[in-house]
Amino acid sequence: MENDMLIPYIGVITDIRDETGDVKTFRVVGRDGKKLFYHKPGQCAILSVPGVGDSMISITSSPTVEAYQEFSIKKCGCVTSWLHAAEEGQEIGVRGPLGNGFPVDTVFKGKDLLFVAGGIGLAPLRSVINYVRFHRSDYGKVTIVYGSRSKQDLVAYREITEEWMKTPDFTVYLTIDKAQDDWDGHVGFVPPYVKELNPDTSMTAIMCGPPILIHLTLAGLNELGFKDTQIFTTMEMRMKCGIGKCGRCNIGNKYVCKDGPVFSFDELGALPPEY
Repeated sequence: MENDMLIPYIGVITDIRDETGDVKTFRVVGRDGKKLFYHKPGQCAILSVPGVGDSMISITSSPTVEAYQEFSIKKCGCVTSWLHAAEEGQEIGVRGPLGNGFPVDTVFKGKDLLFVAGGIGLAPLRSVINYVRFHRSDYGKVTIVYGSRSKQDLVAYREITEEWMKTPDFTVYLTIDKAQDDWDGHVGFVPPYVKELNPDTSMTAIMCGPPILIHLTLAGLNELGFKDTQIFTTMEMRMKCGIGKCGRCNIGNKYVCKDGPVFSFDELGALPPEY
């Protein structure tokens, strides 16, 4: 199995969608026009470009989408810059699925869910959110708190406003860091906004974003009465080889790529404070 995981699938980019000034979403299929592989919400893949390099990227489409996989990618390095310059029809290597995914069919099932994201941190959660939307009757109420620097930096804004906000028992709160003329919504950072909203402590929380957002939101949720067993995050940014061979992602006795990237905070609390 691990030997097979070292060999990438050949993927073909069939659609490129601009999300923000530095984020694009790429739709990828195999050469046969079919979906490359099955994945779980929260799993990742390594996208590779010969002669350029490879990069660990979250799979942002839900497993319930049967025709393709999507990857929302922020331009921030050699590989991502190359991809942002790519055109439809370009072939790339795709190695995956990698990691354990979120426990959508066990821990999350039947629960009210609180999603908290900042910036490109929405990308890994989009797969989970759309999985929950597809299996709507299996979950309780859903609250989403998402923020970014500006309105123009909100990823998947059209999907959020035209689909998520119209889903039964979905409540979406958007915020931006600083006021601007074309924004009449909430202004402020995500962690204090979450605390201000005072979510019910029976909810299960799922977070992704910059480290400062994670740490401050965790502290706020703990103050409200959330237990670490109720709060989950993903740490795929620490992953490198994806199969536990390079040792780059280890935290204490755990490998993010083998034991994660999804962890509850009680699991992380038992590890050295390296994350």
